[in-house]
Amino acid sequence: MRLRDIPITAWIGIIGIFVAAICAIFAPWIAPFGETQVVGDVWAPADQQYFFGLDNLGRDILSRLIYGARTTLSVALGATMISFSLGIILSFTAAVSRGMIDAVLSRFNDLMMSIPTLIFALVVLAVLPQNLVVLILVMAVLDSTRVYRLGRAVALDVAVMEFVEAAKLRGEGTVWIIFREILPNTLSPLLAEFGLRFAFAILFLSTLSFLGLGIQPPAADWGGMVKDNKDGIIFGISAALVPGGAIAALAICVNLVVDWLLKRTSSLKGGRGDA
Repeated sequence: MRLRDIPITAWIGIIGIFVAAICAIFAPWIAPFGETQVVGDVWAPADQQYFFGLDNLGRDILSRLIYGARTTLSVALGATMISFSLGIILSFTAAVSRGMIDAVLSRFNDLMMSIPTLIFALVVLAVLPQNLVVLILVMAVLDSTRVYRLGRAVALDVAVMEFVEAAKLRGEGTVWIIFREILPNTLSPLLAEFGLRFAFAILFLSTLSFLGLGIQPPAADWGGMVKDNKDGIIFGISAALVPGGAIAALAICVNLVVDWLLKRTSSLKGGRGDA
């Protein structure tokens, strides 16, 4: 792959994700002020010193936006990785095993998907201790149901192919078939789904934080920043629009990259085809 073959839309997405990642990794060195440091008056307007102005407590919005990138990206990425690992392992196991195992896992997945995700998350998070580990696990479990549905669909298509049947006849175990036969031949849709799940995780986390059950103050995250400054919109203060714009921009960037990767890998046949 040559760099000039990458479309401009993908470059926009890559640059946006790269900027967010740099902010997340180097937040303490990039941010002009501390994450919780009060530096001026409430909702002070933007000027040369405060690029986006100050929030409802007099904290620098730009600094909290940078620190919020670290929290938002780490939680969303952690939840997505766990949800994908759980969803893919269970869905591929169901597709290979079939029979009772497939029926039980699929019916349980249907039951979980029938419950509105946001309502289920709000109920669970209201009961359990509010910390990052619980938040990530709840998001991952809920999102794994969507991964399971796609994973089972693509795995069933591959599981009936001759090379999988040959592996079964050789006496290969379920783990071998999943990771050496099915997974390499389903990379294209799974890669696209991972990007989409990551984008949805960002939006879902921001929603939970806005409702008060996501990242807890005083830690900065973009959804919580919107919640903290939403009252300023009534007075024409844009403090809530900045983190809201960051959420939308990052989600768009992820989708632009996913769209390009899906087109680029649509002809891949995993380890058995030609790239």
